[in-house]
This record gives sequence, structure tokens and C-alpha cells, in this order.
Amino acid sequence: MRFRHPDGSTVHLAYCTNVHPAETLDGVLAQLRDHCEPVRRRLGRDRLGIGLWLAKDAAHALVTDPSALRGLRTELDRRGLEVVTLNGFPYEGFGAKEVKYRVYKPDWADPERLDHTTALARVLAGLLPDDATEGTVSTLPLAWRTAYDDDRAARAHEALTTLAERLDALYELTGRSIRVGLEPEPGCTIETTADAIGPLTAIGHDRIGICVDTCHLATSFEDPHTAMDALTRAHVPIVKSQLSAALHAEHPHLPDVREALAAFDEPRFLHQTRTSPTLTSVRAGGAPISAGLRGTDDLGEALAGDALPDASPWRAHFHVPLHAAPAAPLTSTLPVLRAALTRLVGGAHPLTRHLEVETYTWQALPPELRPRGRAQLAEGIAAELALARDLLTDLGLKELP
Repeated sequence: MRFRHPDGSTVHLAYCTNVHPAETLDGVLAQLRDHCEPVRRRLGRDRLGIGLWLAKDAAHALVTDPSALRGLRTELDRRGLEVVTLNGFPYEGFGAKEVKYRVYKPDWADPERLDHTTALARVLAGLLPDDATEGTVSTLPLAWRTAYDDDRAARAHEALTTLAERLDALYELTGRSIRVGLEPEPGCTIETTADAIGPLTAIGHDRIGICVDTCHLATSFEDPHTAMDALTRAHVPIVKSQLSAALHAEHPHLPDVREALAAFDEPRFLHQTRTSPTLTSVRAGGAPISAGLRGTDDLGEALAGDALPDASPWRAHFHVPLHAAPAAPLTSTLPVLRAALTRLVGGAHPLTRHLEVETYTWQALPPELRPRGRAQLAEGIAAELALARDLLTDLGLKELP
């Protein structure tokens, strides 16, 4: 979906296909048919943007076989789909029964991460629509925090510097500008947008910036306006934003709240949980500035005994559907998304032109909330995109045909 910003530029809205992961190129082609095109039809649009997730094997097949890349581009066109952004965070195995910590490997200290991201950039240059000259790729925020020492930090810095040089060379060769954004996530070396400023300014290249995920932003109790202002002052480019909402529990000390949270403690993904005990008050779903963040690596750990203080609200890294907040006594951080979007695209000029709805946890929801079959999943994704569309038009953007 495309929108005209009041400044005349085009803002792209897509949804991320890691919600129906495929490890091979054949699997990617099947998801276009079985999932992406049905979502487009439900929205009544002639064209729909998708943020492709390409696992290692699928990316390798495309980058080593020009005919396969042309075939994918033809299939996208045939089904009314377009790609301006890729999710390069998961490397492989995102559809496994247990993902958890595996999603952070390989990290940016490992050569495989540089090779994979380079391949993704080359693939994206070949997939961009004819009238688009810029593409974006989101990626791991350096590494998971443990076992990350000065030596690995130096190797990661060198890898990202090399990536920037390769992206420059790709632009010279193709005329397509591909930018890569580190995506801050709780528990990683770069957990917050503030953490990203130092490493990114050290690289100092406008093709390497940040991807702002609004679920991660909210989970870390970051204020969107403060975060965006700091990035702007530091001249850190916001290459894309993933529109997502976290799980919010206002009173985690209450038994019924803990029971409700326990329904979201599932074995597939990691659901980092955070609280900020120094806060005196927090609106449900609001976005205070944190001055004492405490957390656990997973929701189950937070619910076990007194691992996490429960006198202040908790937020869990669980991407809940944008249009359907959990039932009371829980809610979502949709207000944080709204505030972030206002800052991202509501000003005189957009801070980013690539937006991607990323709710990959549909099948990890409590059983009674999961979609039953492809049709219900397509309806849910379409509803999320419709909500995002309405938020954009409320900010003065005009939807384009």
C-alpha cells in the first residue's frame, strides 16, 4: 500500500511475511499464493506491499540464480504484490517449534551474518518496483547480550562497515539504494534506540541506520517522541519502522492478571518482559521514559516467584494483533504505536518512508485467540493493515491507488 505524504513523497506500508515462514524459494512462492494475495483481495487493493522474510536457503537460491530472481519478481507482479523492504533479522528456522534464543544466531560478529545480509540487499535490488529506487532491510541489533565482548564488538563493527561499502558498490552497479537498519530489541546488545546511537554514529554511514519496532520500543518503556528526537539529533537515519504492539499488564501483582499473562507464556518465541519500578505512574498502554528498567528474558521467568518486581506495570515482548487488544485485565501498547507513528510520518517530512506491520505471533496466541485456518489469518492481517491505513490517513497522508 502506498500513501502520499503532504510533502509529496511516497510512504510505503507492507506486512511482514515471517507470520507464515518458509525456508525455501518454493515455500516463498507458495506463501504469495496462499496468504499474501488473499490478504490483498480482502483489502480490495490492486497492489499490496509485503515485507518478505527470506531464510538463508531461499536467499541463496535467489542470489545465485538470476532466472529464479526474475521468476519471483514476475510472480509478485502477477499477484499484485510489491516489495520494497525485507526482514533480515531471522536467519533460518523461524518456523521451528522452538525458536527462542536461536533467532539471534548468527550475529554480526559471525561472517555468515554479513554474507546473508549482502545477499538480501542484492536480491532486494532486483525485486524493487520499477518506480522505486530505495529498499530497506531490517537486521539483528548486533547480538544477544551474553558472550558479547570487545573482540566480538570490533568484528561486528568491521562487518557493518564492510556492508556499507558493499551497499555503495551495489548502488553504483544498479542505481538502487539499499539501506540496512539495526532493530533494537530487549535483551540484545542494542536493547533501546538510545543504545543504537553510539554504534551507528561510530559507523557513520547513511546506508546503515535503525529500524524502529514499536513493540520493542514499548516493551523497553521508551517514549517515542524522546527516542525520535534523540535519533534525529544524532543524525541516525530511521530506515524503516515495524508497526507492532506489546502486551501490557497494569497490575501484575494481582492473581487474575498473572493468570491472564500465563496464557501468553508459550514455548516457541522469547517474550522478554520488562518493568520500570522507579516510575510513579503509568497510563495503561502509555509510554513513560524509563529510569530503572528491570527485566527477564522470558515471560515465564517473570511469572515465577519474585524474579521481577510487580508493583509497577509489566510489558512483554509479545506482538499482539494491532486491531484486537487482549481482553481485560490485559491490554496492548497500541497508544505507543500511535505516538510513534505521529512522530515518524506526522511532521512536515517523514522520518522514514517504509512501514511494516509485523505481527508474527498469530499462531502463538492463546488457543482461543488463534485464527482457524488461512481465511481467518488473512482476515486478521487485513484488519491490521486497515487499522494502520486509518492511522496514516488520520495524519494527513493520502492512500494511493
